[in-house]
Amino acid sequence: MAAENPLESLQEEATCPVCLEYFTEPVTLECGHNFCRVCIAQCWEGSDTAASCPQCRETVQQRNLRPNRQLANILELVKRLSLQATRGAGGDGVCERHQEALKLFCEEDQTPICVVCDRSRAHRAHRVVPIEEAAQEYKERIQAHLKTLREEREKLLGLKATGEGNCREYLKQTQTERQKIVSEFQQLQQFLEKQERLLLAQLEKLDEEIVRIQNENVSKLSKQISHLSELISEMEGKCQKPASEFLQDVRTTLSRCEKGKFQQPEEISPELEERVSGFSQKRIVLLETLGKFKVNVTLDSDTAHRQLFLSEDRKSVRWEYTRQRLPNNPERFDTELCVLGCEGFTSGRHCWEVEVGAGQYWAVGVARESVRRKGGISRSPDRGIWAVGWCWGGQFQSLTSPVTPLPLRRVPSRIRVCLDCDRGQVTFIDAGDEAPIFTFPPGSVPGGRIRPWFWVGPGHPAQPVSLRHTAERGTGIQSL
Repeated sequence: MAAENPLESLQEEATCPVCLEYFTEPVTLECGHNFCRVCIAQCWEGSDTAASCPQCRETVQQRNLRPNRQLANILELVKRLSLQATRGAGGDGVCERHQEALKLFCEEDQTPICVVCDRSRAHRAHRVVPIEEAAQEYKERIQAHLKTLREEREKLLGLKATGEGNCREYLKQTQTERQKIVSEFQQLQQFLEKQERLLLAQLEKLDEEIVRIQNENVSKLSKQISHLSELISEMEGKCQKPASEFLQDVRTTLSRCEKGKFQQPEEISPELEERVSGFSQKRIVLLETLGKFKVNVTLDSDTAHRQLFLSEDRKSVRWEYTRQRLPNNPERFDTELCVLGCEGFTSGRHCWEVEVGAGQYWAVGVARESVRRKGGISRSPDRGIWAVGWCWGGQFQSLTSPVTPLPLRRVPSRIRVCLDCDRGQVTFIDAGDEAPIFTFPPGSVPGGRIRPWFWVGPGHPAQPVSLRHTAERGTGIQSL
């Protein structure tokens, strides 16, 4: 029966009955049937004499093969007609080998094929479905991935917006804290000005960290959003293409859609939020600490040697040749030129500054409440005194046992004495440049009541040793 479509009939006539593909170098046998030259040669391989036609089984002579040039010409016309018919029908998918429309899809090879490919040996055992059916199936799968990709993009956009809002809020909080810190620290002295600069520097670092995190997040999110947008646009465009082109390399397309989740951006952590709000707490604690633990160290006149003269406010002491008429009470030093501070400490951290001026001999530090007052004493830790000073021999020394010279570039004019009762430690700092001078290590000062201690040797009576109002720098401020 003749085929309904003349073009399909021509295509069948142009197909070799052996390989089921378009003729290649067609030849005609004595019986009138046509075959590819290679196909008929393979069929007769091993036969030296008579052979039979593969189609009608009639015996023929192998030497009587005639090239069928008319059929070859018709074959070219059939190929061109097939191509024109396919393009005229709105399709552009044509089998490169057979010039046939790609109407089928091979599931095993994941590629569109034509009807001639389907009948060939390469695809004869494969599962083949109509190309439109395959396209619909894969479109549904890709549409499902597109939904996930769009949802992922929306999440990232939300994270970006939230991060930007949080960043603005945190920066607003840091600005508020900055204004409070500036306003309150302007009322304090030199120490508080240093604290102001320190905290402002920390806030600046916090600002930079917040902005850094946000900039990194915006950059990462923007890149991922851009990538998702490009992928979505590409997928949407691919889904609009004809089935044959759409299914080209569809496995790679699916693989790109099925990649792992995108990297989540670094969030501004609760810890960072606590650090922002913590500045307010630091400021309050600092102010409360200064108000609660402020102690003005004054000199105890009942302990002063008779040659030591105290100022009216008992904030400075000087040595003179003249001896004062003072009662020889048990608290008073009668041999050594010493005086104690009125205040005694048993716990916590405390510090005070001493201005030593240009006095020739002096020493400052701390002493036990029970330090010996009468007769000669040894100014050393084993006798309950921990101090540094400019003493006999013209050297700046730590009054250890034995005495240790301190190799400083210059003798400080103001010394900060820092006592940590809980750790049993005393530290001396040059108050002029904040350089450490000497530290009696933890455990050096045993428990018990400890008092400020001063020694003023004979030298320049016009240069007194004076106490100054000051505070220890850092978070461990306990007293002035």
